[in-house]
Amino acid sequence: MELRAGQTAVVTGAASGIGYAMAERFAAEGLRVVLADVEEGALDKAVARLREGGAEAVGQLTDVSERASVDALAEAAYGAFGAVHVLCNNAGVGSGAEGRMWEHDPKDWQWAFSVNVWGVFHGIQAFLPRMLAAGEPGHVVNTSSGDGGIAPLPTASVYAVTKAAVVTMTESLYAHLKAERAAVGASVLFPGPHMLRTGLWESHRNRPERYAKSAPRRTPYRSLDQWEAAMKEAGHEVAFTPVEEVAAFVVDGIRAGRFWMLPDSERSDAQIRARSQSMLDRADPGYLENFILD
Repeated sequence: MELRAGQTAVVTGAASGIGYAMAERFAAEGLRVVLADVEEGALDKAVARLREGGAEAVGQLTDVSERASVDALAEAAYGAFGAVHVLCNNAGVGSGAEGRMWEHDPKDWQWAFSVNVWGVFHGIQAFLPRMLAAGEPGHVVNTSSGDGGIAPLPTASVYAVTKAAVVTMTESLYAHLKAERAAVGASVLFPGPHMLRTGLWESHRNRPERYAKSAPRRTPYRSLDQWEAAMKEAGHEVAFTPVEEVAAFVVDGIRAGRFWMLPDSERSDAQIRARSQSMLDRADPGYLENFILD
């Protein structure tokens, strides 16, 4: 797909992190941008920052877990700019689950699925019919993760399961679009290849009351800075990928019509090969050995 000035991009989870970086990059390419987020104050600041830079940008307070809220986002986008050419279903949360899977609070699963899986599906249903009806070139980017999208990190299993679902959903969407010979393409994004400084670690700040934990956490939430400090104390230096690099990778991927927006990484490639070989060999998942807890 050719990206050009005057087109419109919609980005969810756009008030910070990867989402804001994508919105900023689309604006730099001359696109009009609709930013959606559940955090009103941060959203207002993000929109103001883009406008100060000369971008045509609007914000829409959106809870992607609620279909009516995503429908309202679509109405706002089309009302503001008359068309949507790029849709980035990027909003996501960590679940905050603790312990073994059989000990998890079901509310952790319900919340993570409502945002990470249902949020993507709501975006597809709210926007794709209009994008297809317009008959113009377009593209949908769904944000997954190496955690789950490639192989699960068992200590973050809820998140991993949701991100695996995003991969399968996007594969299916790609096939459906191809069957319709649509001018709209689809991609699945694996941000990286290293760690990212995003608000995902503080997802609990936006957790709705309807998904409140049934019981308090046994341990406090840990921030990214605290986690990084703990890793350094243990002798592990953590590499980070700037979110601006992820945004540039997305733009390049849309232009190239690339389905797998998966950055080069020896570690990821090794995981993919090990998982695939395990399946072909009908063998136990040895690729999880580095993560299995005592």
